Amino acid sequence: MKKLMLSLVIIVLINQLSYGQSNKNPDTTLLQPVEINSVRATENSPIAKTSLNKKEIEKNNVGYDLPFILNQTPSVQVSSDAGNGIGYTGIRIRGTDASRINITLNGIPYNDAESQGTFLVNLPDFASSANSIQIQRGVGTSTNGAGAFGGSININTNDIDTKKYLTVNHSYGSYHSMKNTLIGNSGLLNHHFILTGRLSNISSNGYIDRSQSKLQSFFTSAVYVDHLQSLRLNIFSGKEKTHAAWFGINQATLDTNRTYNPAGTEKPGFPYENETDNYTQTHYQLFYNRKINNQIKYNVTLFLTKGKGYFEQYKANQSFADYNLSDYISGNDTIHSSDLIRDLWLDNDFFGSTFSLQYNKKNTDLIIGGSGNNYNGKHFGEIVHASVQEAVPANFRWYNLNANKKDFSGYVKWNQKINTHWQTFTDLQVRNVHYVINGFQKNPSIIVDKNYTFFNPKAGISYAKRNWQAYFSYAKATKEPNRDDFETNVNESPRPEKLHDIELGYKQQNKKSNWECNMFYMLYKNQLVLTGKVNNVYAYTRTNIPNSFRMGIELQGNISLNKHINLFGNLTLSSNKVKNFTEYVDNYDSSRQDIIHYTSTDISFSPSVMGAGGIKINLFKNSELVCNSKYVGKQYLDNTSNNDRMLKDYFVEDIRFNFEKTFHKTFTLKAFVQANNIFSRKYVSNGYTFSYIYGGPLTTENYYFPMATFNMMAGIGLTF
Repeated sequence: MKKLMLSLVIIVLINQLSYGQSNKNPDTTLLQPVEINSVRATENSPIAKTSLNKKEIEKNNVGYDLPFILNQTPSVQVSSDAGNGIGYTGIRIRGTDASRINITLNGIPYNDAESQGTFLVNLPDFASSANSIQIQRGVGTSTNGAGAFGGSININTNDIDTKKYLTVNHSYGSYHSMKNTLIGNSGLLNHHFILTGRLSNISSNGYIDRSQSKLQSFFTSAVYVDHLQSLRLNIFSGKEKTHAAWFGINQATLDTNRTYNPAGTEKPGFPYENETDNYTQTHYQLFYNRKINNQIKYNVTLFLTKGKGYFEQYKANQSFADYNLSDYISGNDTIHSSDLIRDLWLDNDFFGSTFSLQYNKKNTDLIIGGSGNNYNGKHFGEIVHASVQEAVPANFRWYNLNANKKDFSGYVKWNQKINTHWQTFTDLQVRNVHYVINGFQKNPSIIVDKNYTFFNPKAGISYAKRNWQAYFSYAKATKEPNRDDFETNVNESPRPEKLHDIELGYKQQNKKSNWECNMFYMLYKNQLVLTGKVNNVYAYTRTNIPNSFRMGIELQGNISLNKHINLFGNLTLSSNKVKNFTEYVDNYDSSRQDIIHYTSTDISFSPSVMGAGGIKINLFKNSELVCNSKYVGKQYLDNTSNNDRMLKDYFVEDIRFNFEKTFHKTFTLKAFVQANNIFSRKYVSNGYTFSYIYGGPLTTENYYFPMATFNMMAGIGLTF
C-alpha cells in the first residue's frame, strides 16, 4: 500500500514538473472533486434524494451525532443509546437499518466490512468538515463498498475552498454536554496550495445513567491544484470512550426509573464504572484528479483505514471452561468459576482504491468506475482481572481469531439527453466479494469461505419541462450476509439478499415554493430477519425469508409566505409487509421451540407514517427562529405485528434561535440556543423483544431505549 501511494506521488510530481516547463504561469481555475461525482446522483437523475449544502449542515450541527443532523430529511428515523444524540446513535431510512445503508466518505467506503454497520461515533464531529451530504433513498446509484439496500449517504469534504479563515465554536448544554471545535483554512497559497485543519472535543454525561461519552477527533487536508489536476491528502482520526448504554430497560423500569442503566451491575455493590467501549479509527486518503480535456477527466484514490479498540465489561460467576481454562485447585477445594473483567478486542486494517473515468460531451455523461478493497480483522479476548487471579495466566487470550474480506466492483453509468425534455439513465454494476472467517468467539470450529458475484443493473428515464420534472426508475441490489449471519449451523448457511426497487417521482420548483412526490415499491427476496430461531450454540440468528416488501409515497416541500416566514415539511406513508412469516418461540416446558405461522405481518421498525416539518421566521435582521417537528408512527419490535411488542408513536418539537452578524468585515459572530423536546414527551425510539414459554403461558419481555425529555444546547462561534 505504501509503495502504491509513493508511486502515485512520484508520477504526479513528474507530471507536474513537465507541465511546469511548458506553462510558467498556469491558470488557477480550480477542479472540483471528481471522486464525488462518480457516486452521487445528478440533479436530474431519476433517484429519490436529498442534498444538504455546507450552510445547511452548519445550522443543524449544534453538537449531536450525524444521524440527528439528518433527522428532518424524508423517511429518516434516529435513535440514541445515551438518549441525547451523543455517543452511539442509530439511523434508519424507510425502515432500513444502518447495516443496509451504504456510507461513503469522499467516495471511499465507510461501512464496517464484517457487520456492515456504520459506527459514526468513531468519527466525532465529522460534520464540521463536511462541505455537502447527499442522502439517496432506495437502491440509488452504484457506489463503492457495502451494498446499498435501502439508502446511501455520501459525505464530501473535498470541495476547493480558497477563502482564508479561522473558526472557533463552543457549545454547552444539558447533561454537561460540551462541544469545542477549532477549524482553520489557509486559503490559496502560492496560487496552488491549500491547507485545512480541524480539532474537535465532545463530551457528555448522557441522559441515561452512566452513559458518558468522551470523543476527540482531528481532520487535516493538504491539496495541490491547478487548472488541469489536483492532488489531495486527507488524514483524520477519531477516538471515543463511551460508557455502555446498549442493554435497554424493561417496561417496569421504564415506568419507574427510565434513566436506569443495567450495564456493570453484575459487579457486587456499586456498578462497575469502566464498562466502556474504547476505539480509535484513523483514515488516510490520497486523491489524484486529472482533466485531460474539456470532455474527459479521471480520478484515482488510495485509502487506508486503521481501527483498534476494545469493549471492557465485568462478568460475574464465569465458568473457567467457557474460557478454555482448567478448574483451579486450592488445597482440598476445586474452584470452577470466577468473577472477572474482560476486554473484547478488534484490530483491523481496511485499505484499497477507488477510481473513475468521466466523459461529458453535449448530451452525454458517461462514468466508468469502481473500487477494490481488502479488510483484515483480528478478534481476540483478554482477561485483565479475575477474583481468582491465580487461575488465569498472564496476558491470557481465550480466543484469537481473524477474518479477511476482499471486495471488488466496477460500474458504468450513462446519462443520455435525448432531446430538450427527455433523458435516460443506465447504471450497470458488477461486484465480487470473497469472505473468509476463521471461527467465532463462541464457536471457533466454524470456518467460513464464501465467494459471491453480484450483477446490479439500474435504469431510468426522466422528463423535464420548464420548472417541473417527472421520472421513473428500476434498480436491483444484492447483498451478502454479515458476520453474525454465518454463526449458525453450517447446513443452514445464509443466502444473499436481493432487492428490486421501483421509483416514480414528480417535482416542481417555483420562485417561492417547491415540492416533490415520490412513490416506491421495494420487493425483497431472501431478506435476513430475526425469527426467534436459534442456532447450534443457542443464539438467535437472522433467517432468510422468501418474500417481503415496502410500498409507499414520500411527499416534501416548502413555501415562502413572505420575506419573513417559510414553511417546510415532509411526509412518508408506507406499507411494509412480510409474507408467510414463521416465528420460533422458546418453550422451556417442552425443551423445544414452538412454531407459529403468520400470513402477513409488518416488517419490524417500519412505521407506516413518518413526517417532519416546521416553520422558519426571520425575526429581525441577522436572526431567525426555527421550529422543527418530528412524528414517527407506531412500529413493531419484531415481525409478528403483535401490539404487545410495539414502540408507541411519538411527536417531538424542537425550537432553535440563530443569530449571525459580520462586524466591520473583520469577524463573523454566530450564536444559537436550541431547546429539544419542548413538551418533554417521554418517548422511546428503539428497543428489542423476546418471548418464551416457562411454566405455562407465553411471556413477552420488551426492552427499551428511552430518549431525553426537555433539554437544551447553546453555542457561540467566531470566524476571523
